Amino acid sequence: MNRLRKGLCCLLLLCAGSAAAADAPAWRLDPAHTRVLFRVDHAGFSTALGLLPAIEGELRFDPDDWATARVEARVPLAQLQLGDEAWNQTMLSRSWFDAGNHPLAQFRSTRVEPTGEGTARVHGVLQLRGVEKPLVLDVRLNKLGRNPVGFRRTVGFSASATLDRRDFGLERWTNLVGSAVALEIQLEAVRSNDGSDKENGNADPQHD
Repeated sequence: MNRLRKGLCCLLLLCAGSAAAADAPAWRLDPAHTRVLFRVDHAGFSTALGLLPAIEGELRFDPDDWATARVEARVPLAQLQLGDEAWNQTMLSRSWFDAGNHPLAQFRSTRVEPTGEGTARVHGVLQLRGVEKPLVLDVRLNKLGRNPVGFRRTVGFSASATLDRRDFGLERWTNLVGSAVALEIQLEAVRSNDGSDKENGNADPQHD
């Protein structure tokens, strides 16, 4: 009987945690202002920079309870920008990102670990080239308030992480291209339409 009671208690706690996450306000990632910049060593001569824009996804976020936050993001690899079209196509080829077979990179969070005022570590899974590996993002809240254009509730974050490209099968040219890839993420999300997205311009611009 005691075991049964303990089991029921655990189940109730899990259900309560899931319900809390579901009740956190819903936001939609703004693809015009959400992007990933990546940096990787180029044979010691320079740090090569690449940009992945047009990211879409969903966010659940309550600024008063970061532990309930959840995020899913979809990164269209065909939008890759390296500053040279030939290099873009090379990196999208089967030998590298294999965008023909795996057009999206995807990230989904598994838990959020608050670390301070307005900061957290977001633990999750990155899927790239059909391979899934854990990834931890160090996240900082930049601002939560009304966007002066349209007065929509908007939240903005900056995040960073480092991954080893070889973990995802990107193993070519290790003598020329570094294995460690630094990620810098800029993310904006707009409150999903719940009838209160737009309010008058007198709303507090700093906080909802």
